[in-house]
Amino acid sequence: MSSKATFEVYEDSAGQWRWRLEHDNGNIIADSGEGYASRQKAEEGIESVKSNAPDADVVEADG
Repeated sequence: MSSKATFEVYEDSAGQWRWRLEHDNGNIIADSGEGYASRQKAEEGIESVKSNAPDADVVEADG
């Protein structure tokens, strides 16, 4: 089964690298939430999400 989402890496207006996970319908599912100094670091952030959270639990946050 192929994914219905794509990770996009881009440079923002401040020169920081960011990533976002975009569904085929155009909705942003997730984003880096922070800028990275290099494209490589942004791509490492994507790999971290892929490897560390494939089956992450969902919990209710306090507050």
